[in-house]
Amino acid sequence: MIIKKFQAKTESEATETARRELGDAVVIMNVRNVKRKGLMRFFSSPLVEVTVALEEEPERPKPPTMTALEQLAARQKQINEEREHKEEIMVDNKPIPASSPDILHEPEPHEVIEEKLNSLENLLKNKFETHTSAESEDEEESKAENLDEQMKFTKLLYNVMIENEVNEKYANAIIEETEKTSKLNMPFDYMLTNIYQKMILKFGNPSTVTPASKGPKVVYFVGPTGVGKTTTIAKIASKLCVEDKKKVALLTADTYRIAAAEQLRTYANILEIPFRIIYTPTEVEQAYEAFSDYDYILVDTAGHSHHNEEQRNNTNSMIHAIDDLAECEVYLVLSATTKYRDLTNIADAYKEMGDYKIIFTKLDETTALGNLLNLRLYTGADMSYVTYGQNVPDDIDRFNPQTTVKSIMGGKA
Repeated sequence: MIIKKFQAKTESEATETARRELGDAVVIMNVRNVKRKGLMRFFSSPLVEVTVALEEEPERPKPPTMTALEQLAARQKQINEEREHKEEIMVDNKPIPASSPDILHEPEPHEVIEEKLNSLENLLKNKFETHTSAESEDEEESKAENLDEQMKFTKLLYNVMIENEVNEKYANAIIEETEKTSKLNMPFDYMLTNIYQKMILKFGNPSTVTPASKGPKVVYFVGPTGVGKTTTIAKIASKLCVEDKKKVALLTADTYRIAAAEQLRTYANILEIPFRIIYTPTEVEQAYEAFSDYDYILVDTAGHSHHNEEQRNNTNSMIHAIDDLAECEVYLVLSATTKYRDLTNIADAYKEMGDYKIIFTKLDETTALGNLLNLRLYTGADMSYVTYGQNVPDDIDRFNPQTTVKSIMGGKA
């Protein structure tokens, strides 16, 4: 794992410098403004510092039998059995019965992880301190106790991921990857940050709507009913028109729900941009020619059950109507409150139509964001935007892997 910081006048310049040095596979971990040093700080604008990471971890063979958690459980059982046969333990070179109330109890694991999670972002900005422990007269017992603590902490991190609805398959894989680079006596800060970094790298950088190299970019929004697709389109259109000063046209192929078409028409009137209802793939081509001098054409498709083959075929025909004429992108809009099994079925159904990027809505209606990681790993599709309310255009942002991982690990985003 390579972690480096780059400074420049803008975030894009710093990111470009990082990619020139480390390659396109770098992932942005953190962005912050930093003040210049010396007298120049009074006359110049602050710099932007970008922290990036690059995974260069060599592959190691997996254990032939037990998984990481099984190995941890077996080792825990062994330690417990050894302790059961001891009649007394030593404190300050004096024998004390194991049941003695004078023995200091270990801090509660939840207190430990809460303290560590509250400083996740700071861990990326500062060098890690190596902690040393007092030497024990019994070296083997000391190693066992340290391993015991590591196992407890690892199990706690695993349980936190499961509680936040990370699929067991992916949680196990993350723990196994972390175990490969873990060493005895490794501070909890290292273990926590290792998992944090790996999850951010798995999310990758978000991919949002960008201009076409020539002509308007045609952007299709697909997804099941009730996920807030039409409102999401309005939010993105507002951002492009108001903030980016781009020319945008809105189309809808959702002729099943009159309310959806009227809702989008209302937003188009407010933004003072053209709006058109399309019924056939031929009308998509006609609209593309009519708005050929625009920057973006956003197309709302009909929401439907992923089991409805006829509607899926109609949507597929719309999406591929002008493949030879225009640069097109497809965004699959999903609700963060949907069950993981349903999400995978939906993702599989729309994958038949081609590649897509993912937008998650309704983040304000759930506190468990594990499904965002689950679907990213299941599909391999780029994350794009997230929405968290009905307000247009405010309740939408680019997907942020840092805050998402922090939430999955039990911290406050």
